[in-house]
Amino acid sequence: MTDPPVIALMGPTAAGKTGLAIELVQRYPLQIVSVDSAQVYRGMDIGTAKPGPDELAVAPHRLIDNRDPDQGYSAAEFCTDAQQAIDEIRTAGETPLLVGGTMLYFRAFFEGLSPLPDADPVIREALEAEAAKVGWGQLHKRLQTVDPVAAQRIRPTDPQRIQRALEVHELTGKPLSELQQAPPENPHEGRSLKLIACPAERSRLHARIAERCEAMFEAGLVAEVRRLLRRFGPEATALRSVGYRQVLEALQEGGPSPELRQKVLYATRQLAKRQLTWLRKEADAQWLDPEDRHQVAQAFAAVEKFLKH
Repeated sequence: MTDPPVIALMGPTAAGKTGLAIELVQRYPLQIVSVDSAQVYRGMDIGTAKPGPDELAVAPHRLIDNRDPDQGYSAAEFCTDAQQAIDEIRTAGETPLLVGGTMLYFRAFFEGLSPLPDADPVIREALEAEAAKVGWGQLHKRLQTVDPVAAQRIRPTDPQRIQRALEVHELTGKPLSELQQAPPENPHEGRSLKLIACPAERSRLHARIAERCEAMFEAGLVAEVRRLLRRFGPEATALRSVGYRQVLEALQEGGPSPELRQKVLYATRQLAKRQLTWLRKEADAQWLDPEDRHQVAQAFAAVEKFLKH
């Protein structure tokens, strides 16, 4: 059977996706499925710019708050959860609206996943224990030996991806990069409409990011990280997310410094840069500037046309 039609609203962080999504839900028979690898975690509200109670009352979001920060969450798990949410939405007679900025999840959903083994808790625990003794930099050097292609694209400061690449090699005896070349499984085969929300001027995106970062600190980002740290410990997977990682490092070094806000701002800009690199590869997507009401109207017209057909 052909997969049900979906609408995707993608974009870099702080671009204005949530506001547009709420407008769309108020106007058309749509339900939102969050595509955000950090908003999936409970208790991570401020640093993820998670929709607040008033916004969720108007436009409920599926796939937020369904993991604790010390639990892993993979692209494969997202695809499974998203498909279940999509089936429920279609049963209700409405259309799924996938909204977020985790491009790996979008790519996995639309193009399918490489046939990779499931996570192995024993191997992961062993790798984490080893990293605690020698550091992730040493494990990255091992990765350079067993999978130089993966090591070249994975930063030595990215423990989650180092761990996964070494785990796959231990489970299969093959490099992750080799297995990722296999034909993907379960791509979405239904109709889709892809929209990309992003200010036309890079300076406007940077200004929006700066405003959001400042608002997060004013809303209590440091206190939020302290609460998460007390409850889940410094090794919690979710605390590696942008913003949380920088605050965690500051707390471990004795407390927030005057440079902390600038570090979070820089890391968030780098995240947006990586997201835009992915987004430029979406050749079949329609770009719109959320601050340009004419472009917004054109996008809404495309949504209406899509729904009619």
